[in-house]
Amino acid sequence: FKALNNRLFATLAATALFAGGSGLVNAQDTLSLEPYSAEYKTTARGMALKLNRKLEQNADGSYTLTNGGKIMVVGFHEMSVFSVDGAAIVPKSYVYQGTGLINRRREVHFTPGADTIRSLYKEQWYDLPYEEGTLDRMSQQEQVRLLLLNDPTPKEDITITVADGKRVKEYQLRYVGEETLDTPIGSIDTLHFERVHDDPDRKSDTWVAPSMGYLMVKTVHIEDGKPTEAIITEATVGGKQQ
Repeated sequence: FKALNNRLFATLAATALFAGGSGLVNAQDTLSLEPYSAEYKTTARGMALKLNRKLEQNADGSYTLTNGGKIMVVGFHEMSVFSVDGAAIVPKSYVYQGTGLINRRREVHFTPGADTIRSLYKEQWYDLPYEEGTLDRMSQQEQVRLLLLNDPTPKEDITITVADGKRVKEYQLRYVGEETLDTPIGSIDTLHFERVHDDPDRKSDTWVAPSMGYLMVKTVHIEDGKPTEAIITEATVGGKQQ
């Protein structure tokens, strides 16, 4: 179960690169975010896990993004709270909690005006250096979406800075091309991105749908030759079922 949980957690890092629905236009003609809910079927080592994601807008205008699932006696729940300033995500906090046999917890907290980020990793707190634009592992997905939503030709490589664990990392997404995928909710035209890894034995690919506001449709993470795949099975964006 520990090995399986590690694979699912690695896949979350890949799936966290994209999710969400398209949005409204603000005074500066910047496309913003709409609430959404999505369900994904994730398979690893012959076992299947249902992931549920949800983006909600709070009364103060901020957003809460949640994600979670459970397989047998192993599960997890994660949550990111952030606000939006034009086309920029302003992160506030991130919490990941494993449940069942694997009781792992991670936290990342951003304090306005501070030059450090507080990060909990393996029961130890770290002060990470803050630079403008640094995000947590979940809010980054909405930042990528905003970049794509507001780019008239969203077919270029993307680099995002993320506070994760005990260090700040740069995630680079390389644009692969256009592909049409057959999914449980129908045939969908997508853009295919791959994450750049230093380790040649790791590979992460993600497909997003421009017609659905760059909602993630599919992701595949391969490590040590063993794949973990997530594919969309249900989605509602801005109150409309996809």
